Amino acid sequence: MRRSRHHSQKNDNHGRIKDAISISERPASAADRAVPGHWEGDLLFGSHNSQIATLVERQTRYVMLVKVAGKDTQTVVNALIQHAMKLPQELYKSLTWDRGKELADHKRFKLATDIQVYFCDPQNPWQRGSNENTNGLLRQYFPKGLDLSDYSQGQLDAVANRLNGRPRKTLDYETPAQRFERCVALTD
Repeated sequence: MRRSRHHSQKNDNHGRIKDAISISERPASAADRAVPGHWEGDLLFGSHNSQIATLVERQTRYVMLVKVAGKDTQTVVNALIQHAMKLPQELYKSLTWDRGKELADHKRFKLATDIQVYFCDPQNPWQRGSNENTNGLLRQYFPKGLDLSDYSQGQLDAVANRLNGRPRKTLDYETPAQRFERCVALTD
């Protein structure tokens, strides 16, 4: 019997991340945005196998963009670990990601940063709504088909600063930067 060219053999582990902690186990303070420090992340893809990691803080909607040289788990986790070290620990308590294989090594990220990683349910990216909305805004700066590897970390930071300086209706027309700066001031 011939199989269609779209059929592939998949075992029980295909598309699964080992020891993934479900978003349903995320603390209530993350779900209701009561305290800062809970982040949502994803990869934004461009042409020529290029991508950037996008991180959005749930309470303040503050955005950070991370240059990543590849989408393999080692490269992405290394970049996220390095970036996590830039923030006060009080402002980076958890990270929620989709089921992308780029975070398959989430245990190493947790070990290096003490930041718990939670994963959305399969095929439910809307569970990271702040990140999905932000990725939509980022497409104004990085249209589909653009080679993202041409951007330096400094250029990515400049785009993040523009987004963080935009007043948001959901923040009573304050900017994410204003809200985030208040949080940073409280940790000093």
